[in-house]
Amino acid sequence: KHGHTYQAHPVACAAALAVQEVIRDEKLLDNAKAMGALLEQGLTERLGNHANIGDIRGRGLFWAIELVRDRETREPLVPFNASGADAAPMGAFAAACKKGGVWPFTHFNRMHVAPPLVISEDDLVRGLAVLDEALTVADEYAV
Repeated sequence: KHGHTYQAHPVACAAALAVQEVIRDEKLLDNAKAMGALLEQGLTERLGNHANIGDIRGRGLFWAIELVRDRETREPLVPFNASGADAAPMGAFAAACKKGGVWPFTHFNRMHVAPPLVISEDDLVRGLAVLDEALTVADEYAV
């Protein structure tokens, strides 16, 4: 058996308890459930028809959008570990997101969508509109 400096340390435990109280008192899990359902609907219904969407997967407020060149073959929009000109399609998509005020988390040919638990419906709808517009830029690279 072993212990660490902050294992069962009163200050660390107090901080953890305070976080749990905020999650409960501010009903963050309820908001995550409601906004997660809205996010799922927005991602699948509003964004799912873009030519470069290979897959949309996730749960609650944590999702991934896989971008492809060809929906039938599921060829990734950019090659694995792409850089330079090969990464241009994802770079253009990310730049379009930033232009709209959404800072994207992209990795290879995926974009991760993980808004904060406190997100409002207005902010979520606005973010989906930015993603929709940015995907039109990425659509230019689809077959």
